[in-house]
Amino acid sequence: MEKLKPKLFSVMKTYTKGQFVKDVIAGIIVAIIALPLSIALALASGVGPEEGIYTAIVAGFLISFLGGSRVQIAGPTAAFATIVAGIVATKGMDGLILATVLAGVILMAMGFLRLGNLIKYIPYTITTGFTAGIAVTIAIGQVKDFLGLAYPEGTVTIETMEKLEAVIKNISTINVQALAVGLVCLAILIIWPYVNKTVPGSLIAVIAGILMVKLLGMKVNTIGDLYEISNKLPSLRLPSFTWKEVGDILPDAFTIAILAAIESLLSCVVSDSMINSRHRSNMELIAQGVGNIGSALFGGIPATGAIARTAANIKNGGRTPIAGMVHSVTLVLILVILMPYAALIPMPCIAAILFMVAYNMSGWRSFLHLFKSSPRSDVVVLALSFVLTVVFDLVLAISAGILLGAILFMKRMSDVTEVKGWKYVDEEDDPDALSLRAVPSHTLVYEISGPMFFAAAHKILRISLKEDTTCLILRMRSVNAMDATAMHSLAEFLEKCEKRGVRVILSHVNEQPKKVMDKAGLTQRIGKENFCANIDEALEAAAKNFAP
Repeated sequence: MEKLKPKLFSVMKTYTKGQFVKDVIAGIIVAIIALPLSIALALASGVGPEEGIYTAIVAGFLISFLGGSRVQIAGPTAAFATIVAGIVATKGMDGLILATVLAGVILMAMGFLRLGNLIKYIPYTITTGFTAGIAVTIAIGQVKDFLGLAYPEGTVTIETMEKLEAVIKNISTINVQALAVGLVCLAILIIWPYVNKTVPGSLIAVIAGILMVKLLGMKVNTIGDLYEISNKLPSLRLPSFTWKEVGDILPDAFTIAILAAIESLLSCVVSDSMINSRHRSNMELIAQGVGNIGSALFGGIPATGAIARTAANIKNGGRTPIAGMVHSVTLVLILVILMPYAALIPMPCIAAILFMVAYNMSGWRSFLHLFKSSPRSDVVVLALSFVLTVVFDLVLAISAGILLGAILFMKRMSDVTEVKGWKYVDEEDDPDALSLRAVPSHTLVYEISGPMFFAAAHKILRISLKEDTTCLILRMRSVNAMDATAMHSLAEFLEKCEKRGVRVILSHVNEQPKKVMDKAGLTQRIGKENFCANIDEALEAAAKNFAP
């Protein structure tokens, strides 16, 4: 059973001075990347800029210290922006603190109950749909500042549709100077990674935006015009609440907890593949819970593992939780020394940064691929999760998506499940019997039995290849159904095989999985010649074409 032990305590047994230097460098670089992002995401969440820094400091330190990943970097992320903004607008900061603390308790309970693996029961179509929806809501929310629009006093812009309506009604108030600053900053964010991958483009965009406004005397709103800037260290703040308020805020707390669990564990999986490690999912959930409680009590907002910052940590040499802790300490120094200068950052620059965040998190390629290639029922779940997130909120989107996904899954299973009387056949009459058949050297044979759907899709990735394997045969005669999540896992496994130079042969693929593969383009990727009618043909093809 998986240990409930922080990774920090494990890696310190073999820690070296050389790795400490690398971790410190990586932590400082990630802190520089996190600074403008934390400010931008805090503003998008309807709170002040320092709340974003507090989150990265407190939650970032606690999650690195207690987490189940070697390299996870935590802090505010775009996934929470819309739900946090809604809570702040309707229930105030006390409501947000209460929701975040409750979410932390839920996350800790999930970890102690060893429910880390249950996240796989959230279908890929739902996570893709609401992630794309969040990206759209963030982008819509930034149009006002990007264009420098002025709204009449009393304009209510809490929900996404209200924001869109306000933009349309007040488009005539566009500030050309604000638009110019926004376009320049956006151009820098797009072009800079091709010029220099070491210095973050967001930092260059912030400097360019400040210089444009100050040197050219442009009339553009800055953070200091709209918010009070504080460089004070976070202090303890206990929420006052009633049990009725707890009941009212509980759905939001569950949404925050589910989002934090999904995003943090997804980030762990991605980072595992980058450093050839394995995270402890239940310990990671406990750390996320502690981190969110700490963040809320010290003036922050919800936090989770940030994939982009975690990847930056890895690319710059970070290999232990020390890097994440250094990132938090560095942000403390930045907060105290440089935070007053954040008042100079133009709001169109913040909007441009958030446009890029929204674009990067949207996963529009995956969204379109799923929309084109998935079974119709999965497309319905994908579209519903996306539309409900944009038009209403995440609570409804996740709830409705999971419910509809479960109903459609049950229908799919009832459509393909058959009950038949036994038909007795001798092995010598069964072209798929494996006994007494010779398997060529350097060839492995695996048989997949049962439907391949979102709850079982991860098992495809468990197939282990030997060092000398050149060919893998997958027997699929018992697979009657396959969904989009399984296709995604199969595509990931094929990529792994391609990198290892292992060719894949499929034996006896049934009608429904074959149609899904055709539609998704996997048939062409695998090669039609590698689809065999039965095991005899597959073994013959392996011996003929792929043996060394």
